[in-house]
Amino acid sequence: MKTTILGHPRIGRKRELKKACEAFWANNIDEESLIKTASEIKKQNWSQQQALGIDSIPSNDFSFYDQILDTCLTLGCIPKRYKAIDKDNYLELYFAMARGLQKDHIDVTAMEMTKWFDTNYHYIVPEFEKDQNFEFFSKKIIEEYKEALNLGIKTKPVLIGPVTFLLLGKEKEPGFHRLELLPRLLPVYFEILTELDALNIDYIQFDEPCLALNLSIQERDAIASTYEQIASQFPNIKIYLANYFDCYGDNLDTVLQLPVDTLHLDLVRCPSQLDDILESKHFNPKTKLALGLIDGRNIWKNNFENSLKFIEKASKKVPLKNLWITASCSLLHTPYDLDLETQLSSEIKQWLAFSKQKIEEIVALKNLSSEENSAYLYLFEENKLANLNRKRSKLIHNDAVKARISNLKPEDSQRKSEFSLRQAKQMQSLNLPLFPTTTIGSFPQTKTVRNQRLQHKKGALSQDAYNHFIAKEIEDSIRFQERIGLDVLVHGEFERNDMVEYFGEKLNGFTFSNYGWVQSYGSRCVKPPILFGDVSREKPMTVDWSKYAQSLTDIPVKGMLTGPVTILQWSFVRNDQSRATTCNQIALAMRDEVIDLEDNGLKIIQIDEPAIREGLPLRKEAWQNYLDWAVKAFRISASGVKDETQIHTHMCYSEFNDIISNIADMDADVITIETSRSKMELLDAFANFKYPNEIGPGVYDIHSPRVPSLNEIEDLLTKAKNVLPHGHIWVNPDCGLKTRDWPETKKALEVLVKAAKKLRKSELEYA
Repeated sequence: MKTTILGHPRIGRKRELKKACEAFWANNIDEESLIKTASEIKKQNWSQQQALGIDSIPSNDFSFYDQILDTCLTLGCIPKRYKAIDKDNYLELYFAMARGLQKDHIDVTAMEMTKWFDTNYHYIVPEFEKDQNFEFFSKKIIEEYKEALNLGIKTKPVLIGPVTFLLLGKEKEPGFHRLELLPRLLPVYFEILTELDALNIDYIQFDEPCLALNLSIQERDAIASTYEQIASQFPNIKIYLANYFDCYGDNLDTVLQLPVDTLHLDLVRCPSQLDDILESKHFNPKTKLALGLIDGRNIWKNNFENSLKFIEKASKKVPLKNLWITASCSLLHTPYDLDLETQLSSEIKQWLAFSKQKIEEIVALKNLSSEENSAYLYLFEENKLANLNRKRSKLIHNDAVKARISNLKPEDSQRKSEFSLRQAKQMQSLNLPLFPTTTIGSFPQTKTVRNQRLQHKKGALSQDAYNHFIAKEIEDSIRFQERIGLDVLVHGEFERNDMVEYFGEKLNGFTFSNYGWVQSYGSRCVKPPILFGDVSREKPMTVDWSKYAQSLTDIPVKGMLTGPVTILQWSFVRNDQSRATTCNQIALAMRDEVIDLEDNGLKIIQIDEPAIREGLPLRKEAWQNYLDWAVKAFRISASGVKDETQIHTHMCYSEFNDIISNIADMDADVITIETSRSKMELLDAFANFKYPNEIGPGVYDIHSPRVPSLNEIEDLLTKAKNVLPHGHIWVNPDCGLKTRDWPETKKALEVLVKAAKKLRKSELEYA
């Protein structure tokens, strides 16, 4: 029996990579320093796995930004707009593709970014043309293998599989399907494998998570052909085929007939698939099975008793020597090390396992499954006691919350009137112009803002002094918005650390770590709340600052909230009750907040749900159940207000085409969405469906450090105007502005307002 993991967190134990990348982008450190930080993180990761007893340690799972972007560079899949950048300046090219670049004579936009399956991790979307050429451009996979070898560690290189790479990309011109590029792509994979074979690697891990999706016959045939060719040309390399986030499903018969050495199973998301495989007529007992028993997506301690039953079941048909013990997916989605947490409640801490502890659990399960396991039985007893303590804990349950859930009625998820009637009342109440302008909510979180919050948290800054500081920031932002002519204002969210963490700190049922950071995209890290118990709200959470902001101006100010589905998705969620029940608990707490905001004079309330598409199950047969409870939870949070109160929601960096009717069912008066990176492609779904409510297609990519030109925004607005009713269009950025700096933000918003006013004027003149 062997142990492995699919991938390791790469941001550093205390976010060293984030800090180094941001310093490099700001020209505060040089390339050599950045590369040194990366090398130190990789060395630490490999050495820790070796010390803890992992048999097959992955390499090429590290990335400066994103593994799909790395694959684009490895395969020479570089869009033509980056040709002005010197290819020898690898990092400039790499980060330009991720973030865009405005420098000297170069002005290029970033590549599109979207969610990695149903996670809050974002990947850079590959771009394909009909005549796409590929080449072995970046040798990162070779260099990292050698880097580990120089440390005395022989690794298992990790590479995104060719079919998944193509399926996750987009055609940038009509007339072909990206899968048609496979014959051009495979020779580059063969080049990579040739160099790895010369280095005498044992295993290569191909990640093909597309196998968790409903694939067509053509796509399954592409998988079969790909791995038959690889196995034929490289008989000495053992293939570890990794699928995760769901079952193989109706792809299983194809997969079981592939000439691969090891098949990875996500038994956390799909425990039933072990039976399906062992009972299949296509299963070859000589195929090694990697049992993904440790949850790579959540932070709860494994239940050894249950996991050992899976190992016992598998061992009846597969020799122990042909079994691997591993995590369900890459540990990229979990924090580094629970040992860093010195302030967590000891009762809750005993229930948890971060990345390091999950590696220890993998090794423990291997040892407990061995014939000489008596020396490890204490680990089993410790694990059993911790899980029993959690089950019995009085911290988890709240009878009042459970009663409120059981008393929910259908009318609790219905607005008083249909949209057309609400829209008429809101137009009269708000008196907004054609193409109203607004932002998504947050303004730049400067070093000063973050430092003041930190000093207040440490007790070095009094509550009065902190309140005075926040009030001044809000007033300055209101005056700025008034000055440039925005039509609906925001208070800026200067008091908030993170859109989910902020609310988790104010709701019962949550707790927090100090170092529980996970990567969301690039250098953006989030610290998900730990949702361990029943959720309730003791008092208003946002009313005071929203009310204060509105008192400063006669222009409408939006109350800003995070929706129940996003709070659920972006937390480490309890796994001892259904997600639907937990989501409804959050929805009721947010409903109370919405009503309080309305009672305190806020006429517009935004309930952000950027994660609603992210939560969609990967297999279509499971969609409807999720969408039913997710949409209902949003409606519960939003439906307690008068018709005159305008409810907004925001979504970003997801594909909406296939759930557009469900988004309409949410019945928000206004939805704002990301569309600038995709050049308004996402708008097609709303146009073809004839989305009934108002919509703000993002016209300014806030994840790219560049100021859009007036022509860029005008072009995007013209595209929107051509497909949407003019009276339904809002003008706004793609997302919140907390990660940008003020000079850039001010310039970009001034351009945005100018474009909207120009469009408004031309429309009125035409009328």
